[in-house]
Amino acid sequence: MDMAKTKAKKDPSGEDQTLSYKAYRKALFQLHVELVKLQEWVVQTGSKVCIVFEGRDGAGKGGTIKAITERVSPRIFRVVALPAPSEREKSQMYLQRYLPYLPAAGEIVIFDRSWYNRAGVERVMGFCSTEDVQSFFKAVPLVEQAIVGSGVILLKYWLEVSSEEQTRRLEARIHDGRKVWKLTDMDLKSYSRWYDYSRARDAMFKASDTVIAPWYVANSNDKRRARLNIIRDLLDRIPYEAMPRRKVTLPKRQKPDGYEEPDYPFKYIAARF
Repeated sequence: MDMAKTKAKKDPSGEDQTLSYKAYRKALFQLHVELVKLQEWVVQTGSKVCIVFEGRDGAGKGGTIKAITERVSPRIFRVVALPAPSEREKSQMYLQRYLPYLPAAGEIVIFDRSWYNRAGVERVMGFCSTEDVQSFFKAVPLVEQAIVGSGVILLKYWLEVSSEEQTRRLEARIHDGRKVWKLTDMDLKSYSRWYDYSRARDAMFKASDTVIAPWYVANSNDKRRARLNIIRDLLDRIPYEAMPRRKVTLPKRQKPDGYEEPDYPFKYIAARF
């Protein structure tokens, strides 16, 4: 199943409506202002927010997270992107390694992939057994119910990309020197298993798309629109409000009191630009 066949919006004449970079940045600017308001609300109210991003390789998870965190404090917005589990972590209860990263009061935690690795890459690539997957499907609704019950606002987003667009993006990683680091051996192995991942995704939705912790799907064929739509959606789903601010002015600087710039051979970097 390919849920993201539409690559761009169409106008009545049938031409693609592309979102210009200028229009994108203008819309993103306004959303960044709202994200700062959200940040202040979370800090002042002691709220806890957890945002999960999942999707196929090349779906745009990293770019979306970068757009969200571009203008906020990394001390409040924490991004969690865990590496492959260690041998010790493999011996633990599966969900155990993720629990320490959940937000405390005044924090927003964003998972760039999450505990749903078990339902996706681990299942498709044979890193776990069928029994492990079924055990996960039974446990995850209960764990997420406990997370939400503890006061965490939990949002789960799946970024859906078409097979054609995924091919284009992964090929770009091969040829673009800025993106080669994004292409891993696992990406190459996963690429050929499109329908295995589709089946895994469908099973994941069936098991974990619950009333208390639903999945929200974003068409990610158009990266710019996807980022804007996701940010707008998460802002709409969190009951934040603008917090009162005190008026701030810069204080007067002290007088030099005889200070003179030192006669020191500073090693300035070359001005190449």
